Amino acid sequence: MYRELSQLVLYSDLGEDAILTRLAEIFRELDRGGYDRDRLAGRIHAQVKRLLDLGTDCGFDCDLWQCYLTWLLMTNENSFTRTCERTGVQEGSVNHFARGDFAVFHRLFHYDFGPVEQALGIDCFSTICSYRAIPKRERMYNRDVSQQVQSLRQKLADAADGDEMFRLTTDYYRQYGYGVFAMNRAFRIDRQTGRPVDFLPISNVDHVMLEDLLGYEKQKQELRRNTEAFLEGRAANNVLLYGDAGTGKSTSVKALINEYFDRGLRMIEIYKHQFGDLSAILARVKNRNYRFIIFIDDLSFEENEVEYKFLKAVIEGGVETRPDNVLIYATSNRRHLIRETWNDRTDMEHHGDIHRSDTVEEKLSLAARFGVSINFGAPTPKEYQEIVLTLARRAGITMDSKKLLSRANAWEVRRGGFSGRAARQFVDYLAAQPDS
Repeated sequence: MYRELSQLVLYSDLGEDAILTRLAEIFRELDRGGYDRDRLAGRIHAQVKRLLDLGTDCGFDCDLWQCYLTWLLMTNENSFTRTCERTGVQEGSVNHFARGDFAVFHRLFHYDFGPVEQALGIDCFSTICSYRAIPKRERMYNRDVSQQVQSLRQKLADAADGDEMFRLTTDYYRQYGYGVFAMNRAFRIDRQTGRPVDFLPISNVDHVMLEDLLGYEKQKQELRRNTEAFLEGRAANNVLLYGDAGTGKSTSVKALINEYFDRGLRMIEIYKHQFGDLSAILARVKNRNYRFIIFIDDLSFEENEVEYKFLKAVIEGGVETRPDNVLIYATSNRRHLIRETWNDRTDMEHHGDIHRSDTVEEKLSLAARFGVSINFGAPTPKEYQEIVLTLARRAGITMDSKKLLSRANAWEVRRGGFSGRAARQFVDYLAAQPDS
């Protein structure tokens, strides 16, 4: 195996701690002879455990070895993968090296572990190459990664040679790209002191679609129109979704990444205390061949909070323009985002600020920088009842409609208002009852 790895060019930077690198080192000692059998077997088992851990986290099945190699190809960043993501395969000398690397991966895909197992008296490779995963709920692993890796793995396993693997993998790069953005649809960020911003995949994304949100057809249509224009490279606006709590604002935005994931839409969720990292986030994503929505949920500011100034600068007005592949979608219960006081509305001096109306204008200017504002109002009593009936039928609840709506109205009184969230909570409550 170490001979194969020494022939890699574009994919050679796997890292010293990569499972493949560690196994190659162990196999090299095995070939040299004079080894401690138990020690080498223990080192191999340590790497097999890492394979099992990766397979569990990502939901791999069938052949963990091939899944791992596929995962390496899908996540490796090099000059070739970057080019393929943006423009697809181009004519050039780099393809000579890429095809050579894929010939190596073809041999690795069908590597004969028999001599190793026989020499050390182990059978771990035979087991992981015909692996049967324990059934588990989707929320226990990353479904997006699992589906993509296993789909490509099967194609690569059936490939006749390295050239066919080259074609299959570059097609994948062109459609999805490489790395975490290729296999995941939503991310949070992490910023450690002295380190660049890091993107953390959100593995348990709610797979809701826009059609699952009942009502609000005009609002959904406007959201689709703006998002599709963005995906097609046409002029599009930052979006503010505002209105009553529980009306589906956040659900609508989350549904977009499920509907448009295959068209390259990705979401980065950030929180108010992370606004200072916005410039670093934009620098990391501006050259990628994806369209990013930076999602800010429940956006609002109190009178003494100044984080909104970071957001204003990024949306419009900073020295560096916002990249064309980034939009900001925010939800808020406040139309103007920032809490105002009566003191803001007088020109009299207050706390050292002479022209307080200027403060009002500064605060209102943040909301004005969202080119599209979509209002999600609370449903009427009739709309609320229609939502309850539809959700109940979808949940298989057979209760008489008159009794169902009577209980739904009582539930709404206790919850303090009509909303889609209250309807969903009521139906979930009923579905858990044995007599529903």
